[in-house]
Amino acid sequence: MSTSSVSKGCFVFKPSAKKKKTLDLESYFIHGCEGAESSKTRYRLCQDLWDKIKTDTELLQDELNRQILDSLLEFTKKCSLSRQHSDWTSRMRASEIPTAALVLGVNVPDHDVTFHSLSDLLRQSVTPHVVSVQAKECAALKHLMKKVLERLMDTVVAVDDDEEETEQTQLHKSVHCSLGALCDWYTSKTTKSNSPGKKRSTSVREEHHQQQPPVVIIFKDLEAFNPRVLQDFILICSRYIERLPLTFIFGVATSPSTIQHMLPHSVSSLLCIELFQSLSCTQHLATVLDKLILTPQFPFKLNGKVMQVLISIFLYHDFSVRNFIKGLQLALLEHFHSQPLSVLCCRKKEALLNVAQLGHGDLERIRQLRTFKRYMEKQEMEEQSKLTTDDTHLKEVCQKLIKELRRYHKNYYPILRCLHTLTSSLPRYPLGKQIRELHLICLEKNVWETEDYQCAMKLLRMLAKDELIVLLQRCAEILQPVKSKKIKNALVQLEELLAKFKQLDTAAAEVASSVEDCVISPVKDLQKKTDLFQLQKTLLEMNESRRSKKLSPFETLRNEALEFVDSLVKSHLPPPESQTLSEVCYYSSSGTVRRHLNATPRTSIQAALSSPFYYLQNDSLKAEDGTVSNAAPDICIAYKLHLECGRLINLYDWLEAYATVVSAAEGIDPDSDSYGKVDEVKHARFIRAVSELEFLGFIKSTKQKTDHVARLTWGGC
Repeated sequence: MSTSSVSKGCFVFKPSAKKKKTLDLESYFIHGCEGAESSKTRYRLCQDLWDKIKTDTELLQDELNRQILDSLLEFTKKCSLSRQHSDWTSRMRASEIPTAALVLGVNVPDHDVTFHSLSDLLRQSVTPHVVSVQAKECAALKHLMKKVLERLMDTVVAVDDDEEETEQTQLHKSVHCSLGALCDWYTSKTTKSNSPGKKRSTSVREEHHQQQPPVVIIFKDLEAFNPRVLQDFILICSRYIERLPLTFIFGVATSPSTIQHMLPHSVSSLLCIELFQSLSCTQHLATVLDKLILTPQFPFKLNGKVMQVLISIFLYHDFSVRNFIKGLQLALLEHFHSQPLSVLCCRKKEALLNVAQLGHGDLERIRQLRTFKRYMEKQEMEEQSKLTTDDTHLKEVCQKLIKELRRYHKNYYPILRCLHTLTSSLPRYPLGKQIRELHLICLEKNVWETEDYQCAMKLLRMLAKDELIVLLQRCAEILQPVKSKKIKNALVQLEELLAKFKQLDTAAAEVASSVEDCVISPVKDLQKKTDLFQLQKTLLEMNESRRSKKLSPFETLRNEALEFVDSLVKSHLPPPESQTLSEVCYYSSSGTVRRHLNATPRTSIQAALSSPFYYLQNDSLKAEDGTVSNAAPDICIAYKLHLECGRLINLYDWLEAYATVVSAAEGIDPDSDSYGKVDEVKHARFIRAVSELEFLGFIKSTKQKTDHVARLTWGGC
């Protein structure tokens, strides 16, 4: 399949008879998968959980955006209906354009979903004339006008000074790029739709709305638009507002004051702006965690380190819930691909059936699990021998352990929510303000052994009666729907404690009077004339009386309630790593997730330039550690040579060193005159390699010396 020709030409190669077999998703998953005997089952389980994540998050997105989207729909309907009546002029001047400023937050990757849902809802219930534009496609006013007209009219729009589209406009019937053409098109559309036909039983107000539906223009990323382009477009639209019922929707990522900064008063006065605030991204993330992570219904789990990586990327990079879910899906895929025992990461009934179908290889993997080894060490010698040799007995034990693991998750999350309810309103939030912070603590260690937990319990012992009763009632509401014997027993004890708190009102007054008498009596003695010894004696008696003071009924009951809460925490909130077979459900490779989601391109580029063999898979490129073969690509040779230089690199010396290495690669005799000589070809190759290094950011030109370049990377001599 090679050609050799002096002249230029076109060569045709017929395809081979054998066609490459394309692999489906399942084949890609199974290829290279450890534990191939269960790979198909694991792929099916992974696909089911993946679909569940996608479906649940879409439903959550719709629920969270429902209020703001309904408000926007009501706004556009109200503006459209008011335009047909006298109350339009009373609310705003005739030249004002109704505008909705939708503040979405800085989580820009999530905005597309919101605008897509908004456009669909507007088309379904308000108007068919909806168009969305982005700043990257509207660099000039003519581009903005063209995009708006083309997407509304669904036709080719001709721009007078646009030479690139002359051929396209000749083939298709084009429309002149002006709002006058859009007005004529809108008039013809509304006239056709208002032609006489079947009578409909609608009110006069709704009939006017149906006759003249608004034209909605959505600016997705307002901050990225050229202010001058936006100003000119608004000025032009204000001249046609009487003929064209326009409505603007501004997608604002930062602050509503952005509109004032971008538009002068002469332009912003042409807009009748109403502000709409969407749900914050942190609240959105809390809802996603609540529905997908903090629930026993979802069998796949993340350990503390992986959870911390995903949350850190969310908080410190993009605030994107969409990207957080992608990270969760990546962890799900990696877990089922790399862990053969993930075949047990499913619902309880299916997991018990899969245990019975495990082969000898999978059972050996179970015996090698760290948590199972710890479980075996606690058993008697006879039981240890049976677990090591008897596969049937091991399957029975594994079924029991799977049930215990499910029971642990069923009890863990309600108690976690109760502890968060009790501590989330304490001063300085010792266990965190968000439940995810408390969950991370519980994933890594015994929460009751931490100083923050002890501090939280001390603060809880200082709560007033009304505050404590409210918190305990919330805990009872959390435990109410849980179907677990231990949780039901805990709920009964909690309700008994609440009943005792309600019976304290009458007894509290009697105890308070007696305590007041015993505290005041020594104080009265101090008022008498006495000497220093008598004063010291009296103060010591007061101190002893305070130490030996009997606790009030409320204090006793409060301590009892907090001891009950402490016992629940110690029983149900040990870290998941303490549970046998937790590796089946928990994904723990935080490094893999960080490497895929939080990429470091500079490190990858340096690794490729230093070790080209691992990327090109060419045996001639193999070299010792720290060296690069003289047969490597030119950029790799230039990169290796530049590492041996200081901050400033002499281009001529660099070129000579490069020519010497390339001559050795070409097999030229070192004793010959042509060895290391710079010819035109080597010079051109060197210039290209240096240009590529400059493009990648390793060097830059400097004004200190004209024949030198400066290094931009660390590690210089």
